[in-house]
Amino acid sequence: MWTLYEAKNKFSALVEDALNGQPQEVTKRGKPAVVVIAHAEYERLLETATASRGSFLDHLEAFPGEEIERLEARPRDVDL
Repeated sequence: MWTLYEAKNKFSALVEDALNGQPQEVTKRGKPAVVVIAHAEYERLLETATASRGSFLDHLEAFPGEEIERLEARPRDVDL
């Protein structure tokens, strides 16, 4: 794990480690901030995520066809 200060000063080493298949975590003010990964790994993760989900149309078509019961709302009285 790298601090932001270390990551800035040793960015080449951070990138080399990421390219060698070791994701590099960077913290900012002591809290996890980002993870640096190789571009090939990013593409693999993106492809996996995209392949496992359907289209927006699939999502809409999967919505239950039942009628949703709605409460009847009446306007409230307002004194002016």
